[in-house]
Amino acid sequence: MRIAQVSPLIESVPPKLYGGTERVIFWLTEELIKHGHEVTLFASGDSQTSAKLVPGSKAALRFDESVLQPLPYYFAMLEELRRRASEFDIIHFHLDYLHFPQFSDIATRTLTTQHGRLDLPDLPTVFDAFPQMPQVSISNHQRQPLPSANWLATIYHGLPTGLHRFHPDSKRDYLAFLGRICHDKRPDRAIEIAKRAGIPLKIAAKVDKADRDYFEAKIRPLLDDPLVEFIGEINETEKTAFLSGAKALLFPIDWPEPFGLVMIEAMACGTPVIAWPCGSVPEIIEDGLTGFHVRSIEEAVAALDRLDNLDATAIRDRFEERFSAERMAADYLDLYNQLIGLESLTGRLVAAE
Repeated sequence: MRIAQVSPLIESVPPKLYGGTERVIFWLTEELIKHGHEVTLFASGDSQTSAKLVPGSKAALRFDESVLQPLPYYFAMLEELRRRASEFDIIHFHLDYLHFPQFSDIATRTLTTQHGRLDLPDLPTVFDAFPQMPQVSISNHQRQPLPSANWLATIYHGLPTGLHRFHPDSKRDYLAFLGRICHDKRPDRAIEIAKRAGIPLKIAAKVDKADRDYFEAKIRPLLDDPLVEFIGEINETEKTAFLSGAKALLFPIDWPEPFGLVMIEAMACGTPVIAWPCGSVPEIIEDGLTGFHVRSIEEAVAALDRLDNLDATAIRDRFEERFSAERMAADYLDLYNQLIGLESLTGRLVAAE
């Protein structure tokens, strides 16, 4: 099968540090190639891939200080892709809705995975205008604000089973917070949980320019406590040791999380997750098996006393059963084949007329 994967240009594929969407695109692309498919990746020029790379920019736009407006790069990339559309059986987009106008007439040869939150009030306008565009959600909860969109399936993210090695005898002596510093992720809650429990907390997180004021005003003053260590962004290689040494990953979010890749990264290391049950959390974390759902600081602290009831090997097993890259790729291939069948049927009907 000839497949185009179309990535955002903000980060490379895979990202050098933070970046869930581009990381998922990388793993999906590599898995598809492993299964013998011909994949072309439209992404930033510094991406590393086994696919044929078509650069939409010289490098990831986030790190290029000369870039003031990202949209020109997207428009140029999409124009080239449109000219070459006949080269592909399926074009798989990861660009929200930016490509809808240019590709709506060949909608059945496209698939769009929605990676972000969909509860923003203006989104129904564009999805109602392009009802023919096939969509994939990354959790069932994610699609709730847009029930009339053309949803074909929910496909959970997956990781290669060999990416994070499981070490069942790891010494686990701190709590972990991993991801991005922003109000929605509630690092302040994680810090309060650690302080009340008297357990060290390590924070490995990115601080975006947009969140710098929040970090300086609300979070930096909380970092003075000797129990709290702020590490900053870490790369893929560093994550295994970081998560494997943790008693639990704290995921105290305060927003409708579409998926939460860090939860399955923790599971891959056999590390339980203590999380507020917002968005996708109840779909990803099985309460009492791979972690605990909590609704307050007090419940989170109490959950720490129940961590010994969880089995690290069982957590790793559930990761392999539910969230492998192989399973993710197989789910997407099923959809690709469905769409190719629809395209063939449409072509026969047009010819018959």
